Formats: sequence, C-alpha cells, structure tokens
Amino acid sequence: MVRTKIPFYEVNFFSQLVNDYLSDEPALSTFYNRSNKLENYQSQIIEKQQHPVDRELLVKVLKEQNKSVPLSEFSLTNINLLLSPNSFTITTGHQLCLFSGPLYVIYKIISTIKLAKTLRASYPKYHFVPVFWLASEDHDFDEINHINIFGRRIEWKTNQTGPVGKMALSEVPKLLKELKELMGEGGNAERLMTMFESAYKRDSLAQASRFLVNELFKEYGLLIIDGDDPLLKSTFVEVMKKDIIDHAFYPLFKKQSDLLSKHYHAQAHFRKVNFFELTNQQRKRLTEPISESLIYNEPGRFSPNVLMRPLYQEKILPNLAYIGGGAEVAYWMQLKTAFETEKIPFPILVLRPSALLIRPNQLKKLNQLGLSSVDLFQSESTLHKSYVYKQSELDIENESVALIQLFDGLKQRFNTTAQRPIIDAEYQRQSKALEKLHKKLIKIEKQNHQTALTHITKLKSQLFPNGNLQERHDSFIPYFMNYGDNFMKILNEELNPLDSNFVVLSL
Repeated sequence: MVRTKIPFYEVNFFSQLVNDYLSDEPALSTFYNRSNKLENYQSQIIEKQQHPVDRELLVKVLKEQNKSVPLSEFSLTNINLLLSPNSFTITTGHQLCLFSGPLYVIYKIISTIKLAKTLRASYPKYHFVPVFWLASEDHDFDEINHINIFGRRIEWKTNQTGPVGKMALSEVPKLLKELKELMGEGGNAERLMTMFESAYKRDSLAQASRFLVNELFKEYGLLIIDGDDPLLKSTFVEVMKKDIIDHAFYPLFKKQSDLLSKHYHAQAHFRKVNFFELTNQQRKRLTEPISESLIYNEPGRFSPNVLMRPLYQEKILPNLAYIGGGAEVAYWMQLKTAFETEKIPFPILVLRPSALLIRPNQLKKLNQLGLSSVDLFQSESTLHKSYVYKQSELDIENESVALIQLFDGLKQRFNTTAQRPIIDAEYQRQSKALEKLHKKLIKIEKQNHQTALTHITKLKSQLFPNGNLQERHDSFIPYFMNYGDNFMKILNEELNPLDSNFVVLSL
C-alpha cells in the first residue's frame, strides 16, 4: 500500500469555504461551534450531556426499524448502549442511492465508524456509536437512480414520484440482471450479487437500502435510522409549529445566510416554511396554512427540508459530530443561530475524507511516465506541457529571463529619451517571437511524444472521469470484487476523519 497525502487546498476540487474551515480561518469561526480536533470532543460531550434526548424512545424505534434485518451482536449491543447517558452517536447520512451509489458514500460511512472507534480509544469512560441516517424522505430521484461501473451507466427508470424511500422496486430486477452480466463470475462478485438480490427483493427502496448498508457494515456495529418515523417526529412537533405556523426560523436562516454570503456561497435556499407535506406518495412543499392540531396529531405527515433536517437529527440523537461532504458542511453553517435558539448543541462538523484509488497497473504506468500521484491533479494540458518540457528540456522561463536581462543591459548602456522606446519596442517584438517559436517547438515535441501523451490522457480519464473526482463518479463494486472485505478494511485503516488531507491510495 502506497499512501500520499495532499492538502485539500492543493487539490482544486473544493470550495474556499471548505479550505478555510480546515485551516481554522477566523472569518468562519462564528458559523460553527467547535472545530474537528480530538481534544474538542470532551467539551462537546459535556455540552451534549446537558441536552435532553429521549433515549428510551430512540432505542425503541431503532429496534423496531431494524427488526427485519440481521443485525450483528455488535450492532445490537450498540443499540442498547444508547440507553446510557454516557453513550453518544457519530452520524453521517445520505440519499438512498441505487446499489450504494458512488464511492464517497462508502467513505462517509467508513469515516463515521473510524471516528467512533478513535473516540472510544481516546475517551474510554464513554461509548461512541456510528449511525447512518437514511434520507428516505428525499425526492430527488434523478440523483440516486444510477451507478457508473466499468464505463457503463446503469439507470433505474420509473414513473413513481414522491419520497424515494417509499418507491417500490418492480423495475429493479432487470437492472440486477444487467449488473450481473457486467460483474461476471467470481467469489466476491457472486457474494455481492447475492447481497444485492436479497436487498432489492424488499418492498421499498428504504428497506432495500437498510438491508444493503447493514450487510456491508454490520460487523463494525453501524446503526441505521430512518427519520421518517411518526414516533421520532412527535418529539419535534414544537419546532414544526414554530416553522410552519409562526415562520420563526426564516429570519434566523436569513440572517446567518446573509452573513455567510458576504464571503462565501450560501449552499441551501431557505423559505418561510421549511417543511414538506407527505400525502398520497407525494412530498409537496407547504404553501397553504396548516392547523396546529394537524401538526400535533399527525407529525409523521410533515417532512423537514435540507435546513430543518439537521435540527431534527440533533434533537433526537445524542450526537457529537456530523460527517458530510463540502456542500453539507456549507449548509450546516447557515444554521448556527437556529440551533442556539432551540438550545440544541451544534455538532462538530467533520469533512468526510476524500481519496483517489490507483490500481497497480495505473501506478506502473504513472511511474513509467515519470509522474507522481500529485501531478495527476494538474489539468491534462498542463500535464502534457510539463511532460514535453521535461523530455525535451524546453524552458521558456529561463530563456525569457535571459531576454529580459539582455534588454535591461541595453537600456542601462543607452538610457536616453530617444533610445529607450526603441529598445522597449524591440524587446516586445523579440519576446513575442520567442513565445511563437516555443509554441512551434512544443507542437513538434508533442508529436514526437504522442504515445506518452496518449497514456497521460487515458490515465486522467480513468482516475478523473468526466473531469471530476473519482469518488463522485465510480462505484465501489469493482474494488470489492477485487479485494472483498479487505477493501473495507483498507479504507477503515487509511481514511482518517481527523486528518484534513486528501489521500491517494495505491492499492
């Protein structure tokens, strides 16, 4: 295993807000509570201990929701541990992506497990439980209905609408058949297919996703919770009323978002009412007045939007930290004053680790080209130019400096009002001619090294599909097929949510 760490700000795929958060930029300090440092978790624990959580209800719901999946002894123990006031959760969440979606979903879950394990070792008086929040109420179907694997896109098409978690799976068997043909035979491939087939025999996407995530991570004690639960929502009715009837959160979101927008992009759009209504397989934005009695009598009918969901989550969980991507970290920062108003502790925000996975044959080709993994984060054109310069010893910068020195010397010798403009004009002409000559020479050299440049282009397209980070495009399936359970163990070892560096892993 070869590991290379790169500071996030050098990767050029992350926002200024993310880079500033990781570097403890003072301008951001008022938008969150505590930074993600190991020593800050003691204070977070003390603060969260003062916040009442209905632990008995939480345990009851977790047992009920997970009764149809084969939980490990570790997970069962973790559920019961949540009854203790010395037990806390570390949480991540995501949409219910088909076949688990892109790699970074796996990274989020592994990071949650890793952080809980690290905290157990550092604070042995307490228990820390990793939790995955099923975003079953989300209705952005186009974001979750596909995976990219072996250069192909497998896409689920349906006429169903509304919350994705409630969608039936009648169209999925043909996708399983397509996936099986792509995966072929082999022990790990067959094991994965058995897992997928068992998952997608369930009645809904939420049930299938719960089963799949549990199968992949149950040995690590991961708990899975679905916020779309009437009992859990009954604990949130006072906040629902404040938002739906009193519109109390609109000024809070607006003020915080306006302040954030002075320096950064405010990620999420806030509204007068930040809840949807769930009716007849639909999730509709609330635009008509709702009675207070309906909220109290049917809390399960209402679904929080992206800004209210964090408040709901932190209300019902004894949570210390939330692990999310850059966009999630950004919209959480619009919420600090709302948390303070509700007297709910604001969790430590953890940017999920990011990684680039390089296969042995790709690493071999990289070494043959004389490139490092860090070089890969340059643009393709820059890589081509750098390679040609290195191979051909073309160096326009040194030659340009020599030209400047030559004409500076002339100006020192002939420094009159009449002579100076003539020298400057000639310098401009010679400088342009030198630049033009270099372009011609580079073009010729590129032709001489076309094979190598083609390999560079191929590597870039493999490792940065469609010019994006690998983790946002590729599925975990090919890696699991090659490495089996060891793939998860590698990630668990190498991804550190307390380390603010991008990681390149040569498998």
